[in-house]
Amino acid sequence: MWACRLISWVTCASSIASTGNVLQPGAGAVMARVAQFLSGFPESVPVYTVNRQCSSGLQAILNIAGAIRSGAIDLGLACGVESMSLQSMGNPGDLSSRLVDNDKARDCLIPMGMTSENVAERFGISREKQDALALSSHQKASQAQSSGAFDDETVAVVTKVLDEDGRERQVTVAKDDGIRPGTTMDVLAKLRPAFKPDGTTTAGNSSQVSDGAAAVLLGRRSAVEALSLPILGVLRASAVVGVPPDVMGIGPAVAIPEALRKAGLSMDDIAVFEINEAFASQAVYCVEKLGIPWEKVNPNGGAIALGHPLGCTGARQLVTLLHHLKRQRRRAYGVVSMCVGTGMGAAAVFEYPGP
Repeated sequence: MWACRLISWVTCASSIASTGNVLQPGAGAVMARVAQFLSGFPESVPVYTVNRQCSSGLQAILNIAGAIRSGAIDLGLACGVESMSLQSMGNPGDLSSRLVDNDKARDCLIPMGMTSENVAERFGISREKQDALALSSHQKASQAQSSGAFDDETVAVVTKVLDEDGRERQVTVAKDDGIRPGTTMDVLAKLRPAFKPDGTTTAGNSSQVSDGAAAVLLGRRSAVEALSLPILGVLRASAVVGVPPDVMGIGPAVAIPEALRKAGLSMDDIAVFEINEAFASQAVYCVEKLGIPWEKVNPNGGAIALGHPLGCTGARQLVTLLHHLKRQRRRAYGVVSMCVGTGMGAAAVFEYPGP
């Protein structure tokens, strides 16, 4: 389980909330509205949910930004939430029988783990490289957590769980509990392939099944300044692209250059890349394809250590990115990017304006 990620929130007459969500019943609409009321927002503030699979949290951010730019609102809360422990990804629902007649349509149903295997095979990403990324993710996340790097971006959650005897007890989740500080290459090497007998994708080099939520407040500069709110970042550009469904993990390698082109920036201009580690195979491919120095990638760990609650991830990545850039105490650019189920990639460029 994740501790919640949050930058800040406020209500305004011209405001709206957008929530990225993928698996919850009713497209998460009831959950989003209930959460709004439990958080103290008035009924006059509208809310809606958005589903672009793994980039839903980022899409919520882009939707709010678009509404601000169009003049529809002054402030908006972009959220992401997922409880993967309560929902299953295995049922695609009722689909047209005609999908078998189209290769690309049929490929949209390939299990995500098999798309990871496809990337590894097609682009020569070895098991050793995948395990090395997984180890690095845990090590960086562990160091960040122990140093208090996540303290300013997390909110403790009080909930109830059942113990081994079936008795209910109350717990407070104040930090991410999927990080494994004791992970080693030897431990990772002993794990069996999870999706095909001779494969290289394992439970150790894949993102975790996690619960989590994150929220980001966006606003028109005049509205933000009128409320004396801190400005942690500025959205400079974004891009969403399509890629072959059977290798959906390559999405960031295509989306990031397009987002940078729109921002008028180069790869060298970016201080930090938050690239979602849905699977180590696709993360390794994207970093190597783009020639990104590894020290710029996920400096506080990624989804292999922190988890990947589908609808939440994009918002969580931005919260982590902006807090990391703030700690550097200088003006800098960062990128948030992820692959998207069914074959897409999403990326956005943000600027930290400096202290």
